[in-house]
Amino acid sequence: MSSQNLLEVKDLKINFHTYDGDVKAIRGVSFDLKKGETLAIVGESGSGKSVTTKALMGLNAKNSEVIGGQILFHGKDLLKIDEDDWDDLRGNEISMIFQDPMTSLDPTMKIGKQIAEVMLTHDYEGKMSKKEALAKALDLMKAVEIPDAADHINDYPHQWSGGMRQRAVIAIALAANPEILIADEPTTALDVTIQAQIIDLLKHLQEQIKSSIIFITHDLGVVAGIADKVAVMYAGKIVEYGTVDEIFYNPQHPYTWGLLAAMPTPDMKEDSLLSIPGTPPDLLKPPVGDAFAFRDQYALDIDFKEQPPFFKVSDTHYAATWLLDPRAPKVEPPDVIKARWEKFLEIKQKESSKQ
Repeated sequence: MSSQNLLEVKDLKINFHTYDGDVKAIRGVSFDLKKGETLAIVGESGSGKSVTTKALMGLNAKNSEVIGGQILFHGKDLLKIDEDDWDDLRGNEISMIFQDPMTSLDPTMKIGKQIAEVMLTHDYEGKMSKKEALAKALDLMKAVEIPDAADHINDYPHQWSGGMRQRAVIAIALAANPEILIADEPTTALDVTIQAQIIDLLKHLQEQIKSSIIFITHDLGVVAGIADKVAVMYAGKIVEYGTVDEIFYNPQHPYTWGLLAAMPTPDMKEDSLLSIPGTPPDLLKPPVGDAFAFRDQYALDIDFKEQPPFFKVSDTHYAATWLLDPRAPKVEPPDVIKARWEKFLEIKQKESSKQ
């Protein structure tokens, strides 16, 4: 365990037992997370993002089984702890913001009480009174920028907008000062303007509380504004891993090229949005070679026969594609793809210069 790493996931493998057989949902995932760092995990629906991060909190479905690997938190393997230890860890040391704020909140309980309940639950010595917990809940509501928080601490979730409910969910996730905050597509159910506000809020809060964040999304546009490192997932595996600049300025995997090309930009014409052809493979019977090969216009013969290893691009950048093998032909993404992400980067740079 590196002294710098707060969390290390090593060769994690998770199967789901179904009537049709075992779905090999996570197929050897590895990554690390340092204190105060934001790691974005990106990929299409079904790539394994949420399954991976729910395993960090012992929250995967009952028909799932971890069949290999380690999850080291402060050097302790979370896959070997019992349910009482999980109860201590969840919300206290590792916390999660879920996708839909309406289903994450109890509709019968006042929002202030829901935030206070987390603090009271993890107050094992019984030193905190309900009044003190509610006072701290109010402080958290102010911290997540809920307007006129004191006037709304006794509101119920249905009285709030989606954006305000998501702020309440963030306050609940932060109530016990977790070391790691997992944000599972926290802006998916919100409109574009509110999405930007929530992203800015998370960045601001991280600067204040110094928590590490794992941010799950299918939207690379969100990643550019919040992440330090990026893990690109496809079919239960990480296929590219690097700093946010490496992923945007020097992407190496054809799947990453496709995700970047599929990002919309403000000046895009209606009929110019690109997409990745085909669909992800059936993980009941994963392909023998590279799982992306059947959708990859740059696929080599070996892609259909053997899974590619991780090739080192730099000390912080790795990609699992045979195109990086010294014997492979030199292939670059087509100009239309390069033009797309260059345009996006130009827009992001302009946005950064305004801040």
